[in-house]
Amino acid sequence: MIAIASDHGGYALKIALMEHLAKRGVDFEDLGCNGEPVDYPAYAEKLCQGVTAGQYERGILVCGTGIGMSIAANKIHGIRAALCADCYSAAMSREHNDANVLCLGGRTLGTELAKRIVDTYLDTPFSGAEHHVRRIEMIRELES
Repeated sequence: MIAIASDHGGYALKIALMEHLAKRGVDFEDLGCNGEPVDYPAYAEKLCQGVTAGQYERGILVCGTGIGMSIAANKIHGIRAALCADCYSAAMSREHNDANVLCLGGRTLGTELAKRIVDTYLDTPFSGAEHHVRRIEMIRELES
């Protein structure tokens, strides 16, 4: 199961992505918001805590630009959040970095491109190559 959350700036895109996920048969949980003005760090924290606790395999966060969500998410120990605006970056975030949270900009991306980015992110496995594993371990050491 994956989690999805947004602030008010990403709400419309989140709704479109949830419809897309449902059509794909992806099991997901909506962690808010409901369109009202909110502070994005609280939603990033809620989703990321669920990912690090193993409640969710991965997460998708959406705010106006994706920048705030990615900054907040990457403050959570164990999170590797990637702000992606194209499919290649989404693929590399998974294949090379084993990103466990995808961040998107609701005011910067078109809906169809965002859906393709999500599909790429969900469908791309981590390569498991030794040099990528080593680099992820180096990132984990930075968190200490």
